[in-house]
Amino acid sequence: MELLLWRHAEAEDGDDDLKRRLTSRGEKQARTMAAWILAHQPKDLRIIASPSVRTQQTVEALKLPFETIRKIGPEACVSELIAASGWPSAPGSVLIVGHQPSLGRMASLLLAGHESEWSIKKGALWWLSNRVRRGETQTVLRAVIPVEMLD
Repeated sequence: MELLLWRHAEAEDGDDDLKRRLTSRGEKQARTMAAWILAHQPKDLRIIASPSVRTQQTVEALKLPFETIRKIGPEACVSELIAASGWPSAPGSVLIVGHQPSLGRMASLLLAGHESEWSIKKGALWWLSNRVRRGETQTVLRAVIPVEMLD
């Protein structure tokens, strides 16, 4: 399974967290990363996104069908992200468009075996996969791409 974790792009400040919109810089970040994802996307990609406005705007830059899942919103816990993605046994690939701190905590759990406060930068993509070696399931970090590297 391939698992892509895409943190929403830069958003405006605001009191209603679910309604915060992308800044003009964030819109550019979303378009830039979307172009990279489209050029490199794995086969059978299922895309899931948080219901927040900023994640919806970020994922819409892909111009691909996606599913909105309320449980992976800003307050999501890692177990909700794992359940929504089907990690590690879902067929094909899954792209989660979500938030900190849950994306960083998920990355740390899958790569280090425990939840830690890892930071995924706004607009960045982390690409993980899993494999079995000598009967042991392993998580492989395939790429970490800050959007600034693509400008």
